[in-house]
Amino acid sequence: MSSKSAAAATYKEPSLRGGSPRETEGRALLEAARRLSLAQAVPADRDGLLDIVRLNWRLWTIFQSEISAPACELPADLRQNMLTLCNYVDKRTVEILADPRAELLSILVNINRNIAAGLLTRPEAEEAHTTPPRESALRLATAISA
Repeated sequence: MSSKSAAAATYKEPSLRGGSPRETEGRALLEAARRLSLAQAVPADRDGLLDIVRLNWRLWTIFQSEISAPACELPADLRQNMLTLCNYVDKRTVEILADPRAELLSILVNINRNIAAGLLTRPEAEEAHTTPPRESALRLATAISA
């Protein structure tokens, strides 16, 4: 096999494997954060900014729905912290939709990146750190609710 076809096979492999729901959620949050950052860079594109803010809101609405479901297996404290964070994202999103200014997107970018970091951290790596990213994301959720 040539190095070119080996590289192509390696590139395609992750998409063929899929991934865990946790990884999928983390990647979705990172993609939304990336798009929010791009919208910040082009504040004159009001429609683009509003589109990505709505997309991010839909993503967080899905999280909120899943976390609120009776079948959700997350511990109660984590569920409550995430629901508080979802509520904050809802409020900030409505604020941005009413007054679409690029500088208001920073907090959504940071939240998405922090939660994604927790979701994309492998359990083995969490044990190796004294403060895993997931715990940092929980602190962020708790601080925002205060």
